[in-house]
Formats: sequence, structure tokens, C-alpha cells
Amino acid sequence: MCGILAVLGCSDDCQAKRVRVLELSRRLKHRGPDWSGLYQHGDCYLSHQRLAIVDPASGDQPLFNEDGRIVVTVNGEIYNHEELRNNLPNHKFRTGSDCEVIAHLYEEHGENFVDMLDGMFSFVLLDTRDNSFVAARDAIGITSLYIGWGLDGSVWISSELKGLNDECEHFEVFPPGHLYSSKMGCLRRWYNPPWFSEAIPSTPYEPLDLRRAFEKAVIKRLMTDVPFGVLLSGGLDSSLVAAVTARHLAGTKAAKHWGVQLHSFCVGLEGSPDLKAAKEVADYLGTVHHEFHFTVQDGIDAIEDVIYHIETYDVTTIRASTPMFLMSRKIKSLGVKMVLSGEGADEIFGGYLYFHKAPNKDEFHRETCRKIKALHQYDCLRANKATSAWGLEARVPFLDKEFVNVAMSFDPDWKMIKPEENRIEKWILRKAFDDEERPYLPKHILYRQKEQFSDGVGYSWIDGLKAHAEDHVNDKMMLNAAHIFPHNTPTTKEAYYYRMIFDRFFPQNSASLTVPGGASVACSTATAVAWDESWSKNLDPSGRAALGVHNSPYEKRAAVVANGKLATKVTEPVARVMGTAAPGLTIRG
Repeated sequence: MCGILAVLGCSDDCQAKRVRVLELSRRLKHRGPDWSGLYQHGDCYLSHQRLAIVDPASGDQPLFNEDGRIVVTVNGEIYNHEELRNNLPNHKFRTGSDCEVIAHLYEEHGENFVDMLDGMFSFVLLDTRDNSFVAARDAIGITSLYIGWGLDGSVWISSELKGLNDECEHFEVFPPGHLYSSKMGCLRRWYNPPWFSEAIPSTPYEPLDLRRAFEKAVIKRLMTDVPFGVLLSGGLDSSLVAAVTARHLAGTKAAKHWGVQLHSFCVGLEGSPDLKAAKEVADYLGTVHHEFHFTVQDGIDAIEDVIYHIETYDVTTIRASTPMFLMSRKIKSLGVKMVLSGEGADEIFGGYLYFHKAPNKDEFHRETCRKIKALHQYDCLRANKATSAWGLEARVPFLDKEFVNVAMSFDPDWKMIKPEENRIEKWILRKAFDDEERPYLPKHILYRQKEQFSDGVGYSWIDGLKAHAEDHVNDKMMLNAAHIFPHNTPTTKEAYYYRMIFDRFFPQNSASLTVPGGASVACSTATAVAWDESWSKNLDPSGRAALGVHNSPYEKRAAVVANGKLATKVTEPVARVMGTAAPGLTIRG
């Protein structure tokens, strides 16, 4: 991931302003440590901190069209850039960068080109012919982006809050699937697929259609000129990403550079569920597996850095971001610059445990739509910023635009969890990859139950965070919480602790407003309570507390579907593989 910062229409174009823009851009250097660039045209500045993944030699930004009058700074990857180049025969390209195509598409089509892009992206484009500009963010919000306004009438756009929070009178999240045009002076939605209206689809489920769409999504994300790997927790989603990558790697350009043996990475406390499960999957797929250990204290020591980088006080996001933050640093130390990850599947297929209580397919579908629309504030934010903190890029094939459209077009009745029909969560996805002749994964892995990420790295991780917060937030502080934090008032000591740290880094009211509802929204408590009132007693967003599902027989068995019948294989209770403190942060390759 790169870092972009644009200051557009400021009242001061003196040298001091250029120095200030450079200073603010350097706050984003962790996102792009490979090179930096700054372009100025009158009262407009476009800066870029580059993480070089495609065309490292000549793809430095900002990028230009042929005559240099259209300038663009981009964070992201355009997977169909070669196809788009071929459709622009009258244009001359200066670099091999996938992002250069944006300048030429604008020159050819004006502002209505964004939907042609297949990828994850945030960009700002300046047309110096009339000093107009356009900014846009990808469909789901995989890349992070914020927009702010200065008292002098300037517009600020940045990959992270820290690039603009000291300069803007007001700032907010730049919404996914939107475009900002200076000619119109407002935001407008460019991404509006059929599922976005939350109308109930009726397309019959076709397993092979789903499988092919996902394989295509993975393969296009193997576009890289640098070493890469996969994040592997051992759960269904990351295991499928790894399985498809391993199967198709041999025929890609990446394999010619880095070999056909895939590298996989996992993080957890010593003895955690994820470490055990990931090792099993890695052995089956034959990956070069790297296992990272951390202690509860390692994680606690990193909390302030994590909140500074991920720019949220949401409880579940911070819990899950911390192990990912620590793992990303170790991955980068190995020389790897890009990883594939499994975010998005739970939102698309209703994989969270409270979906067991969905009363009907209409409610189920609408909740998946709401979850996808909120991804940019939770899992996408975590995956993007926890990795970008160390100059590592995360690509998420489950959120491929075409794959999402395919998956969300099926009749949601096929996604419903129906134990009486041997259909557990995400059955529709599991069935698509249940290949008897050439298995992608062993049956017991393919039908393994959902584990929340922050739980899977080791249950004592969450318990340790709660204990640490208990030591730093007293009962008197909690009594006054509503006066100190009137917006998204923290209801637990852990939430209060994170909020104190966040407000120290980002004290502006606009900053607190970028976090939508704290932990309660992240775990969809309102919906879960509507489906089952027992959720009203649960203030903790951890998946292990969900609806008693983790206290059910699911906890003690892995489902194996064979010949259309449900069999069981008794495994250790989860309690026996709860994480324990490790000697330190170590690596095993």
C-alpha cells in the first residue's frame, strides 16, 4: 500500500506551504518506504509515498499523461491495467506501472471512467488545463481514504487521518464507491451494483460459478514484481485463498520470479488454535510455512502504536489488529512486500456466529449487505493499516468486485445455516470447493467451524487485554464516561482505555466521528438482539460469546460431510488449546 496526500486550492502557494505538505506526507512514509514524490501546480499539491509492487524500477509517482497536463497520485493496484492499455492504442505510456492507466483513461473518457477499473484503489487526479480535480475510492473501501476541508477553502485528501487532522477544520471518511469532483463540488456514488439496494436476489446457486469467480479473483491478485505470500490462520477463508494460490501459482509471472512454492504466515500465542490449524493446512498444501509467536505482554506493549496506525478505537478491530500488526513486521523483515488475505468472506456469506439465529433469508441477505457496506470501517481498515504500518500490502480476493457480484446474486436461502440439513455457516462456499476428484482441502478443514481472529490467535489474548484495561481504568472514570466521551461513549473499561489513547493522538471531534458506533456496531449487536434477545446481555464482541454456539457440540467436533451425510470427528475441546504466554516474539520458518 502506498500513501497519498493531496492539498487542492489552498490560499498559500509559497515555499513554506510546500515544506508543510512534505512534512505531512512524511507521516505516511510507513505506507510507502520505497520512494516519495511531490508535484505542485499553483495552489495544488499532490504527494506520494510509494510501496513498489508492480514495475519497481520506473513506476514512481505522481504519474502523468503524455503531455504532463494530467497528474495522478494513486494508492492501490489496478489488476486489469494491461487490458485497459490495449484499449487505449492512441496513448503513449511512460512506465510499466498499473496505475498510469488512470491518467490516460481520464484523458479519453473524462470523469466517467472509474467503473472501468478492476482493483483496489484510492487516487487524486489533477487536470492542470482547468485546475479541476477528481478523487475516488474503490468499491468496497479496501484502501483507506479521508477527505477534509480547510478554512481557506482548500480540500485535503489523505490515505490516513494523520495526514490532514492538524490542518483541516473538518474531515471525515471518504466513502467507498464514491467520486469527488471539484467541478460538481460534491461526492457522488460511482459503484451501485444490484445487491447494494438490498433487494432479495433469486439466482439459483451454481457451485462451479462461485468457484470459478473466486479462482479468477485470486489469480489476478498474483500480479507482482516482488516477493509475496499468503496469510494463513487455518480457518476456511484463508485456507481457500492459500489452496487456490498454491494450485495456480505455477503458471503466473510471479512464479517465474520467485518460484512455485508458496510462502504462508500465521501468528498466535503459543499453543493457540490458529497456529495448530494453520500448520495442518500448510503441511497439506506444501507451503513454506512461517509461524510467528507473540506474548500477551508483546501485544499490550504494542497497543499505542496499533491505535496510532489503524486510527480507530473500535474494540474488536484493535484486538484483531494487534497480532496482525506484529506479524506484518516480521513478514516484512523476511523481504516480503505483498500478502493475500481472507477478509470479506464472513460478510458475504454470513459467517459470523450470530447468523445462526437469522429468522429468514430476507433478514439474512440484508444483514450481509449491511456488513459489506461497513467493511471499510472494520476488517478492511484493519487489514489495510495493520499491514501498511510496516510497508506491506494486503490483497483481498473475496472482495473482488466481480466475485462479490456473483456471490451476492444467489438466492440467500442457500446461505442460511440449517443444521437439520447439515448446512453450517458458509456452507455455500464450502460446497463450491468440495471436489472429490481433486480436493482443495481435507474435508475436516473445509468444514471447520468459524473462529474469530482475535480469539483464534489465543483466547488469553483477549483476557489479557481486559485485565490490562482493568488496571488503567477505574470505576470512577467509567461513571463519568458519558461526560468525557459523549459520542460513542465506552461501556467497558477496555473500550475506555482504547478511547483515551485514540483521543491523545487524534483529539479533534472530527476524528472521533470517523469511528461509527464502537464495538456495538462492529459485532452487529442491534441485529443480533433482534434475532435473539439473549445477545442483549452480552457487552463483549468476542465471537466465543456468540449465542452459545461456542458452547455447543460445534466446539468439540469438526464437521465432515461425506456422501451427503454429516459425520463427526471428535477433536480436543477448544479450552485445551487456549493460548498461553510464550517466552517472547519468535519466528519459526
